[in-house]
Amino acid sequence: MDFRKHGVRRPAAPRPKASSMVIGRQPVIEAIQSGKAIERIYMLRNATGDIIPQIKQLAAQYHIPINGVPVEKLNSLTQANHQGVIAITGQISYLDLQDVISHTTDQGLTPLFLVLDGITDVRNIGAIARSAVCCGAQAIIIPDKGIAALNEEAIKSSAGALEKIAVCRVNSLLKAIDTLHLNGIKVMASEMEAATKLYDCDLKEPVAVIMGSEDKGVYPALLKAADMLFHIPMSGNFESFNVSVAAGIILYEAMKQRS
Repeated sequence: MDFRKHGVRRPAAPRPKASSMVIGRQPVIEAIQSGKAIERIYMLRNATGDIIPQIKQLAAQYHIPINGVPVEKLNSLTQANHQGVIAITGQISYLDLQDVISHTTDQGLTPLFLVLDGITDVRNIGAIARSAVCCGAQAIIIPDKGIAALNEEAIKSSAGALEKIAVCRVNSLLKAIDTLHLNGIKVMASEMEAATKLYDCDLKEPVAVIMGSEDKGVYPALLKAADMLFHIPMSGNFESFNVSVAAGIILYEAMKQRS
């Protein structure tokens, strides 16, 4: 596994380029098995056939989202014989979370990861990735659904940082937190109502920080699973920092404590 370059591209809507699609059931299976970066699979709703369960099993194994769609959606993407299955390919490969944790610790580094929950603005994700690389974080963990696509706009917003940091896509952030805990990584969440201030947190230890969406914040179940909640003190009475700015502040505090 190559840890020197990481990233993902999701083609722009509404019609991906032909070169960014894998069309047909067997070609999709072969693409997944060959390690090709797959951003998403569009599958005909109620698709049947002996090979459909194999596609679903491989997609689950590699954390590739499957969207069940009507035939009109598939026909709008291509005029070729798609057999009810089209995969959208990407530029950047997702990495396994446990592999990234092991690689980080094997290098003698103290894990500093970000968990992104429900952030749907690609510019925010790009800015967060840029701050993460600048401040020495090793990985970003994202869910396979409910988050902005890591497309060309996200890569551009990150100034290329998304190609320099490990990106782990998981089918459950709660399961990811379990994996972090099993590896001795403390999970913290940014929450406006928390009593603890950011600069009172120990960020020198192995830590993963959950950042939530600007409209809904961190999902309640994730807050409950976190080991500690904290807030960023502000001067004046205003709503909150933009999520990418907040992530930059947190990451800089971690870098300062670790230097």
